[in-house]
Amino acid sequence: MLADSQLIREIKDGQIEYYAEIIKRYEKRILAFIVHMLSSTHLDHLAEDLCQETFYKAYRNLHSFRDAEASFSTWLYTIARNTVLSELRKSRNSEVYIEDSKVDPVTSFERLPEYELLRTEREQLVRLAIESLPDKQRQAIILREYEDRDYKEIADKLDSTVSSVKSLLFRARSSIKSQLEAYVEDGRTVELKGMTKT
Repeated sequence: MLADSQLIREIKDGQIEYYAEIIKRYEKRILAFIVHMLSSTHLDHLAEDLCQETFYKAYRNLHSFRDAEASFSTWLYTIARNTVLSELRKSRNSEVYIEDSKVDPVTSFERLPEYELLRTEREQLVRLAIESLPDKQRQAIILREYEDRDYKEIADKLDSTVSSVKSLLFRARSSIKSQLEAYVEDGRTVELKGMTKT
C-alpha cells in the first residue's frame, strides 16, 4: 500500500485517479470528526456535504501541501475543521446555530485527540518559522508576542526606534504567515499564538 506522501506525489504528477484512494483512506474518519463537531447543533444533517466539501477543497489546494512541514492527515483535518467552523459562522449569522443544550461544538472539538495533534504540529511550525527569521525580527517578535513587551521597551532593548520595531514586527509576521501557507484555507489563517497582536 502506498504511503500518503507517495499518493500525493502521484496526484500532483497528474495521476488524479489516486485521489480515490485518499478518499477511501480518510472518508470515514473525516466524517466522524465532522459529525462530532456538529453534535450539539441543528446542522448534523450537513455532515456528509461538509465531508465532501473537505475533500474537494483538499484536492483543489493540494499544490499548497508540503509533506516536509506537516503530515497529510493533519492538513486534511485542518481543512475539515475550517470547513465546519465556516458553516457554523454562517449559521450563527442566520440564527439557526446551536440547540438549547449548552454544549459548545468548538469547545467539544478541542477535547478531541485530533485537535491536540493539530495544535501541537502548528505550534512546532510557528517555532520553526520564528527560528528562521533574521536576528532582529526574531528578537522583536519574541519580545512582543511571548514576553508581552510594548514597542518602547522593544525599541530600547534592540537599540532602535518605535517605528523601526513596528516595521520589524510587520516583516516578521508576514514571513511567518508565508511559511504557514499549508494552514491557510479560503484566505483565513489558522489562529496561532504570536500572530494576532498589532
